Amino acid sequence: MSVFLTQKAAEHIDFYLKKRGHGLGIRLGVYTAGCSGMAYKLEYVDKLKSDDQVFESFGIKIIVDSKSFIYLNGTQLDYAKEGLKEGFRFKNPNEKATCGCGESFMV
Repeated sequence: MSVFLTQKAAEHIDFYLKKRGHGLGIRLGVYTAGCSGMAYKLEYVDKLKSDDQVFESFGIKIIVDSKSFIYLNGTQLDYAKEGLKEGFRFKNPNEKATCGCGESFMV
């Protein structure tokens, strides 16, 4: 399987990569945090690591390290605006539960 973007997420990332002026793509990962155990992290990637897996959606590279891929396999990253709120949304088929505030998840 893989990790992929919606077209809106790809357009948003592409805009900021171009504005930044450099970068291979975006890193999607997880770390231990929150009341449910894990949280998502996003960051620019300028250099690949030896255990990185690279996926591509709509011309944007999504880089995932091998430890995070176990929890992210099949995840879709979307970008949405609703009223005054806007941001990335994760549709992860591995999630079993999320915390009440929406900041963390459990697999």
